[in-house]
Amino acid sequence: MMTTSHAFARRRSLVLTDEGARHPFRASLPPHVRSGGNAMALRSAWQITRDDVRGFASAYLACLLAAFVFIL
Repeated sequence: MMTTSHAFARRRSLVLTDEGARHPFRASLPPHVRSGGNAMALRSAWQITRDDVRGFASAYLACLLAAFVFIL
């Protein structure tokens, strides 16, 4: 028969956690990963760059060429 102390014994985790992280996955991460010190500056979502225009133009021309070849 189990004693009361064994019946309610807490399970110990094998991973040391940080209680301030508030989420089980974030708590299991090492402190240097969780600190987020190397965050990149985000640009505005409405700012169109030259790479955006170039990507759109190349995709448009590739689809147009594929449709033209399919028709012929």
